[in-house]
Amino acid sequence: MARGTMKTKQQIVSEFRRGEIIDAARSVFARRGFSGGIMEEIAQEAGVAKGTIYLYFRSKTEIYKAVLEHDMKTLKQDTLDRIDAARSLREKIEAFTLVRLENSEARKEFFRIMDSEQANLAMTRSQFRNWLREPVLRLAAAIEDASRRHEIRPVPAERVAWNIADMTRGTIQRRLLGFSEGSLREESEFLTEFVWAALAIRT
Repeated sequence: MARGTMKTKQQIVSEFRRGEIIDAARSVFARRGFSGGIMEEIAQEAGVAKGTIYLYFRSKTEIYKAVLEHDMKTLKQDTLDRIDAARSLREKIEAFTLVRLENSEARKEFFRIMDSEQANLAMTRSQFRNWLREPVLRLAAAIEDASRRHEIRPVPAERVAWNIADMTRGTIQRRLLGFSEGSLREESEFLTEFVWAALAIRT
């Protein structure tokens, strides 16, 4: 790291404390929803005074949005890493679906309220697509490459990648509603097999 970009001890402590508050708020919102979660409980969960929270966040709404932004950024990077680590296109498709299913399962209570809160708090479709865009384009590039090498039939790569994302999202919502008893691996394998059959070269 260049000397001019090194973080001070105060910056490191501040980032750590902010992260603790975000983690605490996620737990509180998951238990009580946005309206039921109160600042005192978030402070208690984080192990700080209520006044300390206001040094980092101006309101409960700002904390909620910070949790959402943090989780979506983390998910984006995890998805990119898993796609890059996979070797074949089929493995990349499975990696894309599985990491997103695993994330929703790990944070399912908080994930559930993202679609249920009032309009000014819920994650909009456009926000969801913006956070998804880079992983989807990474997957689309792999699809385009496989098509060019005649491993799959010619397809509109970006459209296919967005459809994979949409099907994964649908599977997540179905699981959150309790309409699936399959394991995460089984869900991912089913999605991958479905997509792969559609991409297969037709003879």
